[in-house]
Amino acid sequence: MNTTEDFKQFAALDEEQLPVAKHKLHDWTHFAGLYAAEHVAATEFVIGATFVALGAKTMDIILGLLIGNILAVLSWRFITSPIAVDTRLSLYTYLNKIAGDSMTQLYNWANVVIFSVISAAMITVSATAVRFAFDIPAQLNWYPTNAWFILIVLAVGIVVVSIALYGFNAVSEFSGICAPWLFVMFTSGAMVLLPALSLDVLDKTLPAGWADFMTLGDQSIWTGINSDGKPGIGLVEVIGFGWAANTITHFGLIDMALLRFAKKKNYGYATSTGMMFGHYVAWIAAGIMGAGAAVILGKSIVELDPGDVAYYALGWSGFVIVIVAGWTTAITNLYRAGLAAQAIFNKHSRKKTTIVVGFITVAIACFPFVFSQILPLLTYAGLLVVPVGAIVFAEHQIFPRIGYTRYWSSYRKLTFSMPAVAAWGLGLIFGFGLNALDVISFYYLFIPTWFFTIAVYTLFASRYGAKETYTEEAAAEELRNETIERFQEQQAKEEPVISKDVSLFSKGLKFIAISALVATLILACNVLFGSASEASYIENRELFYTYGFLCTLIYFVLAYWALKRGKSNITT
Repeated sequence: MNTTEDFKQFAALDEEQLPVAKHKLHDWTHFAGLYAAEHVAATEFVIGATFVALGAKTMDIILGLLIGNILAVLSWRFITSPIAVDTRLSLYTYLNKIAGDSMTQLYNWANVVIFSVISAAMITVSATAVRFAFDIPAQLNWYPTNAWFILIVLAVGIVVVSIALYGFNAVSEFSGICAPWLFVMFTSGAMVLLPALSLDVLDKTLPAGWADFMTLGDQSIWTGINSDGKPGIGLVEVIGFGWAANTITHFGLIDMALLRFAKKKNYGYATSTGMMFGHYVAWIAAGIMGAGAAVILGKSIVELDPGDVAYYALGWSGFVIVIVAGWTTAITNLYRAGLAAQAIFNKHSRKKTTIVVGFITVAIACFPFVFSQILPLLTYAGLLVVPVGAIVFAEHQIFPRIGYTRYWSSYRKLTFSMPAVAAWGLGLIFGFGLNALDVISFYYLFIPTWFFTIAVYTLFASRYGAKETYTEEAAAEELRNETIERFQEQQAKEEPVISKDVSLFSKGLKFIAISALVATLILACNVLFGSASEASYIENRELFYTYGFLCTLIYFVLAYWALKRGKSNITT
């Protein structure tokens, strides 16, 4: 065997087309930080307030979101993580392997639409903070009602598109810096506005215990009555949304792209940092902040946008949190949309496709409905890709157990997989048909759709060749994988060793940055627990607004400085 010639074929391939090399795998702390950063986003302001507007009850929120987010974590662990770790491939590469180019093209179009809309929603959310600073009216209709708001969206959108073109790696690193600060801000915001609610309902600044908190929640936040004055959603719906909010990434298997770098399948549990804080705690905190801001302003929560809520919870830090959280999420999703578009129009560069997709995304962002309807948008987006996840799950997990051949379509050298395309189409008809007939809550549509698509794909595949045995092709596949492993072992030996920055100066920067976060929490605790009267509450709140913003500036400057020193490998 000519090893050099074998390696040349892999050296010419894009890294994304090969399984992740062993020397590039990460431990669980990497994924804990990654999911914490990704799932504490500007959408949490919208979703947390939406649960209030939908009329959920306090106990339904506390229990339902806990159960729903635990189910989401288990979905990552037992559906996404095993396939990602077994194959070390992204969903896009794996799908091409089992369903051919045509199916992959269709799927890429779906991703362009989904990620463009999510990115547009985040741009709109960021724009709400800027619009508040310039005293532009809140945009409460599905269409824009103010020309200045459109200009702000365009300005924010241009920044997002520019960074998606040239600075995605820097933004990914910056997201890691944002995660701990976002945790502190959501927690602090709830503590700062809880006394305003307590004064309004209980006539005292602090609930005396659990019973008081439940009374406060039932009467002022999660009242069980929606914005139309009718009974709202119940426990089952809250659980469903907590589970369904990320069906794109777990049942839909998009996060194979992340979890393929995991050393173990159990690292799927690391998603709990994003779910249990980013969703569970942050959604509850956002509900408290939204209700508190509504009390201060004397308005209904449905009349507020994230800019209103963030300012009255966090002062100038509120502007920063809405802009930064929306900014980082928008850039990430626009980058994904650009990649999907480049896969479709492969004669053009990723930059060119990202520019085109970016302009369309910014145009969509001018219409506020994209963020005000984020719950159904996320659910329907999940429903769109869940059948694809079902096809991949069937091929990888079910076929070997029932005697079918995994990768049969690839072995037959098919560029168009009729079973895959038909199963996806029928899955969509089935799922959206159930929704049209109102058979079950749309939060749960992904479950029967997933099982239906698995059954349809398995049936069709059995008739197109999945039942047959491909001994020679399977042996060639195994040999190819062994050669890739040897090629990557050689690459690992040639890669330079990067030393970590362990200097005392960098450690000092990180210590002071973390101390700024601790100081922020202390200031928030002072507002919640140190306000004996309404006057002292207002005084402590203003103190938090001022010094909390100062702590925010200190944290970001020093944390970013430490990051830059680490990247330059300074060890002095």
